[in-house]
Amino acid sequence: MAESVTPTPTEIKLHQKSRTLEIAFADGSRFNLPCEFLRVYSPSAEVRGHGPGQEVLQVGKINAEITGIEPVGTYAVNLAFADGHNSGIYSWDYLYDLGSHQEEMWARYLARMQEAGASREPTSAMPAAFEQRPKSK
Repeated sequence: MAESVTPTPTEIKLHQKSRTLEIAFADGSRFNLPCEFLRVYSPSAEVRGHGPGQEVLQVGKINAEITGIEPVGTYAVNLAFADGHNSGIYSWDYLYDLGSHQEEMWARYLARMQEAGASREPTSAMPAAFEQRPKSK
């Protein structure tokens, strides 16, 4: 089995105010990955599906926040998000790939959102449903 050629991270910092995850790698690369970007490109089966063409478009994630970062062995981290999503294992390879291709991946995501007529803004459908309930006496 071939060894991974992806450099290992030397630093991982969560910037809560700007909602970005800053990752520095041993080769000198440094990426600032927005929480929304990490959430919509989660490597979990819930987002990616179980095969090609089964991806689930993530909508309403503009306010995504990371609430926890846990190491997974020596090869990855698990990111927990404020919306309860916490099943994505972000390997060093995957994080490096996200950083290296962030611009084109983000453009692809925005194009898919536009094609679907979807929004990055959270929907207000749920509160409206509660407001439509008859008032109790």
